[in-house]
Amino acid sequence: MTAAVEEERAQNDARPAHPVRREPASPSIAREVAKFVVASLAAVLAFVAASLPFLRHLGRTEAIREARSIARLAATGVAEPNLENALLRGDDGAIARMDRVVQERILSDTIVRVKIWTADGRILYSDEPRLIGARYRLGEDEHEALEAGGVAAELSDLNQPENRYERAEGELLEVYSRVRTPNGTPLLFELYERFDSVTASGRRLWLSFLPPLLVALLLLWLVQVPLAYRLARRVRQGHAERALLLQRALDASNDERRRIAAELHDGVVQDLAGVSYSLAASAEATPAVPSDPTLTTKLREAASVIRASIQRLRSLLLEIHPPNLRVAGLTAALEDVVAPLRRRGIDVELDLEQALETDPETEALVFRAAREAIRNIVEHAEATRVRVSVRDRDGLVHLIVEDNGVGFDPQARSSARSGGHVGLTLLEEHAAHANARLAVDSEPGLGTTFTLEVPS
Repeated sequence: MTAAVEEERAQNDARPAHPVRREPASPSIAREVAKFVVASLAAVLAFVAASLPFLRHLGRTEAIREARSIARLAATGVAEPNLENALLRGDDGAIARMDRVVQERILSDTIVRVKIWTADGRILYSDEPRLIGARYRLGEDEHEALEAGGVAAELSDLNQPENRYERAEGELLEVYSRVRTPNGTPLLFELYERFDSVTASGRRLWLSFLPPLLVALLLLWLVQVPLAYRLARRVRQGHAERALLLQRALDASNDERRRIAAELHDGVVQDLAGVSYSLAASAEATPAVPSDPTLTTKLREAASVIRASIQRLRSLLLEIHPPNLRVAGLTAALEDVVAPLRRRGIDVELDLEQALETDPETEALVFRAAREAIRNIVEHAEATRVRVSVRDRDGLVHLIVEDNGVGFDPQARSSARSGGHVGLTLLEEHAAHANARLAVDSEPGLGTTFTLEVPS
């Protein structure tokens, strides 16, 4: 430990106060804006796709309303003024005159049939002469139109016998409206319109709404792009500021740890070492004292206790500020890590690949993992033999720490975490962040194997 700290201090004098570190990757503004643009465009397209059925329904509803308006106009503006009381008696002249009005002013490419009914279901007039005089049962909608005077519309049921002559015309929309003869008798005016013309009209209506809707959504989308760019820049700046603050906090923490370690090493440790040497020299030079024949022994014991304290302080220095791996190297750093095991009389085998080449982040993770594994062995394992191996295989750096200690039940780790022992859990999270795999295999009485695999 001493040589590593001294060499590191010499290197620190030649390094800048804040060493350059690799900054965390910041979010790319172009990538984030592109993701927003794609997502918002997808949302716009989804909205348009979801709106199409509503627009179709709206257009169809408006087209049916328009058909009802046309039917009301045809009934009250064309048919009713030309109704004659004689039509109630089936007068051929009245029928002919009504037929001429219907043929000239009502029937068209879209309106294919006109019928005039009495309240009891008798057809007084139709442009299909074969239906005149026939009687059929009126439905509820027809009776309601006769009584209330409103306009009703529905798809024609071409299977009904009164509609048998319209079957060749395809799907039709029936529209009903009440009219009155000159003597006030209410009749039902029925108009049949091709339904494809209704849907075509509805299609024209909703298609007329679509371009303005698309333009409005496109403008809204375009307005959001510069806003997204500004937001992405602010997020990136915030990310950079947080990274800078974190780096400064880490630098300050490392500087303080380095200062404390240097003061302990140059102050307390050196003073204790001097006292230890003085006590040992005094023990050798002090003759036997009759009043206290054990004085020499006590001086030697005091020197031994001080040397042990120095060793513990040096171990503490390793915890406070580990050796600079770039300066001391991973081998020297791991030698310091396993030193407490050797002082306890534990047989330690340290097997490191000599040609191992890794980046600083990988070395730091391997060192931290080895230190955590050794700490657990010192505190819990009661082992007599420990093997530490670091090898590079198939693009992975493998750290294996094996001991022949008492082992433990893996299920007991949850209770250990609840008791505040979170060192291994934090190490697992750190390894996962570095795309590494950490595994701890153990059984009671069979020792523990600690494995770390890091991409090299």
